[in-house]
This record gives sequence, structure tokens and C-alpha cells, in this order.
Amino acid sequence: MSEKKGVILSGMRPTGKLHLGNLFGALENWVKLQDEYRCFFCIADWHALTTAYEESLNIKANVREMVLDWLSCGIDTEKSVVFKQSDVKEHAELHLLLSMITPLSWLERVPTYKEQLQQPEGRNLATYGFFGYPLLQAADILLYKADAVPVGEDQAPHIEFTREVARRFNYLYNQKVFPEPATILNEYKLVPGLDNRKMSKSYNNVIEISVPPEEIPSQVRKMITDPGRIRKNDPGNPQICSIYAFHRIFNQQELSKIEAACREGQIGCVECKNNLSGYMQSYLAPIFEKRRELEKDPQAIDDLLAKGSEKAREVAAVTMQEVRSAIGLL
Repeated sequence: MSEKKGVILSGMRPTGKLHLGNLFGALENWVKLQDEYRCFFCIADWHALTTAYEESLNIKANVREMVLDWLSCGIDTEKSVVFKQSDVKEHAELHLLLSMITPLSWLERVPTYKEQLQQPEGRNLATYGFFGYPLLQAADILLYKADAVPVGEDQAPHIEFTREVARRFNYLYNQKVFPEPATILNEYKLVPGLDNRKMSKSYNNVIEISVPPEEIPSQVRKMITDPGRIRKNDPGNPQICSIYAFHRIFNQQELSKIEAACREGQIGCVECKNNLSGYMQSYLAPIFEKRRELEKDPQAIDDLLAKGSEKAREVAAVTMQEVRSAIGLL
């Protein structure tokens, strides 16, 4: 086996079953990276509380659903450490200590904080936890001395913020405790929702990764196609059709053929949807079957998380010894 390039930390908030946007926006990349890096994949249940603190009773069940999706999509616990954030209390300690040195102005300028605050969706996000979540995220990353973090473009400012925090800590205490993690931009495949907007649970337009194969055709039939096509033989515009966007992911080998047939009015939307359904079923059926097998043994999931959290704690404990020593708390 070739030597690993370094350490990667990434995570997701447990919000229930994942959808295709999660698969092609993050999970697919994680599966590839675990062969190249020593990966720590964090189930960020404390982060879930930053926006869903009033719905906390769902978090435990959501953790299990998300882990099942991760494993069924190819996350391998023999290659990667999969753990729950709240099982490693060092995350909270490092967050607290870093909060002592982090200027408020750094948190105020984080763009995703300002954007989400403007779109609260009926929730009160004017809380200390929500304001400080970028620093908790930084603590997650720095605790494992991650060399790199895979993120989408919208999260890139969070990694730059983490670099600044690491730099400030190392400077203040005159010790290079933390590396400054690099950003690995995910190879994101655009996955529209059923209504052609961004696939999002908040829009209620998702297709879950764990959808039973027999339900895929009914999901596909809901997708919005080119509104300018009235009759089957009307010329279409694939670029504004969500069906074509899904063909780009699931049926690349026939993409040019489908595009030409659509533009020339040689294929109707119903036929195009039926073709897509078949390719999606072929791709997603193995994931569904693997998930169904994993669901048969809930104890195995608990054991897996316990083992992963133990491994994470071992690394975190060493880092915190260095942190306490650098600050002068030992």
C-alpha cells in the first residue's frame, strides 16, 4: 500500500437520511480520498444543535441514518475513522480554549454566518452557539492536525478562518502546535432537485440515497423538464431540463446522443425519463441493498461508532496535551 499523503478531517451534521446532492457533492469524493489520506469522518451532532436545538430529540436517530448512508456508499471503517463528535469531549475543550484568543471580528465576517442569519426559516439563530460554530468547526479540524479539508466553494472561507486561528495560536504561544490546513475543493456534480432548484431538504425536492429502486421511476416522473416543449416532437433545450442534468451523472456514455435527440425533437420527455430511471436504478440498487443488510445489525453500527470514537479520542488526547502545555496549563 502506498504511503498516505496526510490527514483529512471532514464531517456532516446528522439531519437524517442523505440525498443525492450529498452523495455527489461530498460522499463520492470522500470515498476516493480515503485511499490517499488518513481520513477522520466526523458525525457533527453538536453542530446540529447550532440550528436545530429545538429539535434535538431527532439527532440520535439521524446519526444512525447518516452512518448507514455513509457505509452503504463506500466509506470503509478499515481505512477511515468514523466517529461521533460528542463522544470526543476534547472538541469542546479545544473550542473553549481557542475562543479565548479568537477576535469577534473574525467570526462576524464569516460569509456563511451572515447568509444563514438572513434566512432563519422561522428559527431564532441569534445564539452564541450559532455565532461561534465556525470556531467549533476549526477546533474539529485542528484537533486532528488535518493537513487538508475537502469542502465546497461556499465552505472555503471556513478553512481560511481555521488557518488564521492556527496561525494565531502558534504565534501567541511560540510553538507550532497546529498545521495550517489546505483546502481541497470537492469535485462537485450539480444535482438539481425535483423542481430544478438546488436539491435541499428545506425545499422538499430531494431524492434520498436510500430510495428503494422500485420507487425511482415515480420520483423521476416528478422532475421538471423544458417548459417550452408542448408536443413530443418539439425541439427541446437540455440545458434547462433537470432530466438532462441527471443524465450527466448517471448516463454519460449516451449524453451527446440524448442531447441531440432532445434538440431535434426525436425523443419525448416521457421516454427520456424512462431511460433515466433505468440508469439510476442500476447505480443506486447496490447502495440500497448494502444499506438493507447493514440495517439488520444495529449493534454493529453502535460497535463501529464506539471503536471509531475510541480511535479519535486517542489522537485528540495527544493534541490536547500539546495545547495545554503550550498555553501553560500543565
